[in-house]
Amino acid sequence: MSQSPTTVEKLRGLPWSYVTNATNTVFAQFVYFGSVFVLFLDELALSKTQIGFILALMPFAACMAPFVAPFTARVGYKRAFVIFFGIRKATTILLLLTPWFLATFGGEHIFLAMALAVGLFSITRAIAETSYYPWVQEFVPNSVRGKYSAASNILSGIAGFIAVGIAGLVLDWTSGLNGFMLLFAVGVVFGLLSVWAATFIPGGGVDLEAAEGRRNILAVLADADFRRYLGGLALITLGTVPLASFLPLFMEEQVGLSAGNVVLIQMGTLLGTLTSGYLWGWTADRYGSKPIMLTGLSMLVLLPLLWWTIPQRSMLSLPLALSIAFLQGAANLGWGIGAGRLLFVSIVPTEKKMDYMALYFAWAGIITGLSQFLGGRALDFSQGISGQFFFLKLDAYTPLFVIAVILPLVSIVLLHAIRGDSPFSTTQFASFFLRGNPFLALGSLIRFYRARDEHSAVLVTERMGEIRSPLAVDELLDAIHDPRFNVRYEAVLAMARMPADPRLTQALIQVLEDDLPALSVVAAWALGKIGTRQPTAVEALRVAVNSKYRSVQAHAVRALGALEDTTMAPLLLKRLSQETDEGIRTACASTLGKLGVREAIRPVLRLLYTSTDETMRAELALALVRIVGEEGEFVRLFRQMETETSTAATQTLTQIKRTLTDRPALAVLRGAVHECAELCAQEQIDKAAMHLGAALQRLPAHLFDPDRSQILAECTEQLIHAGAARREYFILAMYLLSSRSQSLHETLPLSIDPSPARSIQIESSD
Repeated sequence: MSQSPTTVEKLRGLPWSYVTNATNTVFAQFVYFGSVFVLFLDELALSKTQIGFILALMPFAACMAPFVAPFTARVGYKRAFVIFFGIRKATTILLLLTPWFLATFGGEHIFLAMALAVGLFSITRAIAETSYYPWVQEFVPNSVRGKYSAASNILSGIAGFIAVGIAGLVLDWTSGLNGFMLLFAVGVVFGLLSVWAATFIPGGGVDLEAAEGRRNILAVLADADFRRYLGGLALITLGTVPLASFLPLFMEEQVGLSAGNVVLIQMGTLLGTLTSGYLWGWTADRYGSKPIMLTGLSMLVLLPLLWWTIPQRSMLSLPLALSIAFLQGAANLGWGIGAGRLLFVSIVPTEKKMDYMALYFAWAGIITGLSQFLGGRALDFSQGISGQFFFLKLDAYTPLFVIAVILPLVSIVLLHAIRGDSPFSTTQFASFFLRGNPFLALGSLIRFYRARDEHSAVLVTERMGEIRSPLAVDELLDAIHDPRFNVRYEAVLAMARMPADPRLTQALIQVLEDDLPALSVVAAWALGKIGTRQPTAVEALRVAVNSKYRSVQAHAVRALGALEDTTMAPLLLKRLSQETDEGIRTACASTLGKLGVREAIRPVLRLLYTSTDETMRAELALALVRIVGEEGEFVRLFRQMETETSTAATQTLTQIKRTLTDRPALAVLRGAVHECAELCAQEQIDKAAMHLGAALQRLPAHLFDPDRSQILAECTEQLIHAGAARREYFILAMYLLSSRSQSLHETLPLSIDPSPARSIQIESSD
């Protein structure tokens, strides 16, 4: 086998491939493969069956592929392609003799003449295409195959868009065969240009190993995925090709559009190809072939219903037809890029590409030809169909619409069983566009790679996190390895805002394990935010609890609390009692509070008593509240006491007083709470706190449950001795009374025994 071109040579040759495809698209639209040729055959007064037969000749000729494949390998894929690619363009000149043939022999034998001209073209096309498939697998690197397909389709779409627009105008401005002959002549010129451009594409040398090696078609057919692929391809082709082939006639005969407008509908298809091409190619390279293929196929299932329900002979017919054609172009390209990439990358082994691709091309040709021929026969056979079924009009084209829905739907089941080249399922892929804002996400991805400085990169990274679209995951993974610290820092923050994703979790774990505490602490926090139900995140945080950096330890402990990891409770209780670092002890207390560990109440009370930092004391008080109650009311009261201490305390105490009944057992407490409220209203907060502590000291021990009693006892002691100097005790006491006061009358005896033996026992905090 000749030496394969290098990757650099391949990339340099891709622009010539784009030119080849674009110029050949003009040839195709003007001659054989667009609406122009179908309308041309109809202008010659051929029947639907005859039109279907002529259209079927081109794909039927692909049956030659398994037999000519060794010849193309021996000659060289590129050389064989260029030779027969050129000959097939030259044979098209025969179509220009159509007016002379009609003038000389009349219309009786025009069908045979067209069949002969198309047959010669089909044979040379089959040999050229047999050469092309192994060649294109060689000269396009797999890493950019999706983007190559997208770029090629975009450029070809632009060329086709212009060609179709010109063709529609030409057919509207001319009559008879004149317009067709002009288009055919121009098409031949562009066809020859495409042959010239193809000579500059690298690779495609002689492959003697494939030409002379032992061939085993049965071994190829033994490949289950290849069989599924061919089966799915057959169902899709039999379902969609007949309708696509005769859709121009449907639009002209049933919908009532002119020949020029029928051709213009292709502009909608090409526009759909242009606008969706890069997105399909980018997503195929990024998320794999199979999700793209099945997504495009799912769209194809719905399109026949849209064509079927289009209003006939209406002012809206053409605009709606263009809109549906736009969707048709996008769906066709999605299916084509996904299926083609799956074939080249995942299904066809490189060392057996000749046999695989020859069999594929032959099978595709047989099925395509059969579908076009049967489509023509079906139209002639169903000419008598008419009527109405609900909102659907029944006519000769009805069987084609029904088949175009059913067969592709069945093919989805078959193709879904093929092994994919991606870890993402079709459902996951679709969800990427349903979560977050996909349009903003795609714009952010473009800006991310175009960011010229650190500030711009930081801003766009932040934006990706705010959008919360799974489409940005790969860019955030790139950002987390950016050489700029601030970009990496912002990437961690952005990941914390994203929906849970295993790849993001793994990236954050790596940052957590790195020897850079400035980022590790943020990564620990982020894992606590997005690592729910992900065992890898929990395990990594458990390890980080013993990090050599205390800041990382503290953040890991807090993250485990956010993930509700109850298995760490015994270790955290031990560290809460033995640790010397106040920050880590506070983190342990906070996490134990979140986990509702009752055994932590006593050590948290000790830490609260000894803590000198006001913010830490507030967090410790909240930890106690989480163990015995709900944090929402406590936080609300805490915030109010921050801004309007006197007013908040007065209102809270007044509310507590209102909920206390007039029963004798509550009279003392009710009176004391009233006096405290009055003192708070006079802004005598310290005196009110001491008065409340004295009243609480007289309450019976069984009034609250043991946990609340333990906390309230400590509050009582501190209020008596320090008043409101340690305001967290005052707020805690009011919270416990407020959250329990409504049921006090149910637990109190008829009278209160003030004996110290029944009072709450307070253990010294010293």
